Amino acid sequence: MDDVVIVGGGHNGLVAAAYLARAGKSVKVLEKLPHAGGAAVSASPWEGVDARLSRYSYLVSLLPDRIVSDLGLNLALRSRAASSYTPDGRTGLLVERTPGEATVASFEAVCGSLDDWERWRRFYADLELMAAALAPTLLEPLVPREDLRVHVDAVARGRVWDQVFERPIGATLQELFGNDLVRGVVGTDALIGTHSSLHSLSANKCFLYHVIGNGTGEWKVPVGGMGAVTAELERAAREAGARIVCDAEVTSISSDGKTASVSYGDTTVDARFVLSNVAPSVLGRLQGREVHDAPGCQLKINMLLRRLPALRSGVDPRIAFAGTFHLDESYDRLETAYRESAAGRVPPVLPGEMYCHSLTDPSILGPGLAGHETLTLFGLHLPASLFEGRNEALRDELVARYLDQLDAHLVEPIRDCLATDAGGRPCIEARTPLDLEDELGLPGGNIFHGELGWPFAETGAEVGTWGVETDVDNVFICGAGARRGGGVSGIGGHNAARAVLERL
Repeated sequence: MDDVVIVGGGHNGLVAAAYLARAGKSVKVLEKLPHAGGAAVSASPWEGVDARLSRYSYLVSLLPDRIVSDLGLNLALRSRAASSYTPDGRTGLLVERTPGEATVASFEAVCGSLDDWERWRRFYADLELMAAALAPTLLEPLVPREDLRVHVDAVARGRVWDQVFERPIGATLQELFGNDLVRGVVGTDALIGTHSSLHSLSANKCFLYHVIGNGTGEWKVPVGGMGAVTAELERAAREAGARIVCDAEVTSISSDGKTASVSYGDTTVDARFVLSNVAPSVLGRLQGREVHDAPGCQLKINMLLRRLPALRSGVDPRIAFAGTFHLDESYDRLETAYRESAAGRVPPVLPGEMYCHSLTDPSILGPGLAGHETLTLFGLHLPASLFEGRNEALRDELVARYLDQLDAHLVEPIRDCLATDAGGRPCIEARTPLDLEDELGLPGGNIFHGELGWPFAETGAEVGTWGVETDVDNVFICGAGARRGGGVSGIGGHNAARAVLERL
């Protein structure tokens, strides 16, 4: 009998496996795909093209330095040259990674004054203080809401708690900023992978996790692509003694609270504990329960370009695309897109954002691709229900529409810049929520495995727990569906391992 069986070999499962095996426990990881890594992988999607793209997840912010240090991971996470650029008429809003004169001038040109810049500066200074206070608590047991508020208020200015935790982020943005574009640029962090109005607290949760990662909130590029992150985690787990079995799709989990049995193929293994790195709804079905999924709502487009296109605004594309390039993401357009998609209609204007990995990390491109660049686009407010019964057709339609929207800001059509594969086909691919469900087993393509949770105990029974417990004593959630889960963080894996070690 093993000490622990982990269902799912995504990055959180590998983190848990590494911690547990390093503590001397016998650990087996069961992964249904031919390889470990889940959504945190690299791939070469185009025939004869030596490019390794982060196919699904693509940036890292939430992975704590403590996990990297504890597990001895050899990872390089590199800062981007710019934070963001948002085209707007003849100019656009440029936010430097360390805001300076160009950022100030950009705000003045777009907004007509520096009022919104001063409010932006103060707001993000407050968020940095909040991030520094909150990030370390994500690797500790849950505390009551009020205790966490007192802790944050002691470090950050008192107003930031109300702005992020108590009032809908949309109301905060309307109060703080006068410019619709500025509101939208801030608001997009509340909507990545979340189908919500900015006036719902669901958006606040998404915003919170997007701005507190590792105590800074900075989103960095993994050198070598997301596959480099997974490779290091797999190495750490295997070297510690964990056994990783691929092509092993789990079909059932049973437990009496003291021992558990996990079946895959013709094999059944017994363990003292089970860690679930699949969505909670998938875990429920494996336990024979009737459960409901929480579908996802995004489109991912990967491209390889022969060159970056010039922008009509005249901004250097190596700056504009290095950070987050916001495409039609004003506050009004974000809210309109939500209302339309919630009513079952494809939004008339598609909000999205993109960035160029290879500008920061050219190592993902082979030597024969000198001068080429990647481009990754993430589309918002496209729920899985829109794709049902027409996945391929709508996918193609949306790709074409996004390229057309991008063209409105370019000197030359983006299609003229696309590289081609060995068969002469354009190097472009897209993934819908239904594609993610089919390829990765994410129910409804939800990249967070369900709705995100607050980083504090919401009931008295949760106080002192790790936010990974289930109603079965020896079954824990270690993936994105854990409280404080979501994103490439390893936090769910770390916390589940700690919960198990307290009992072993």
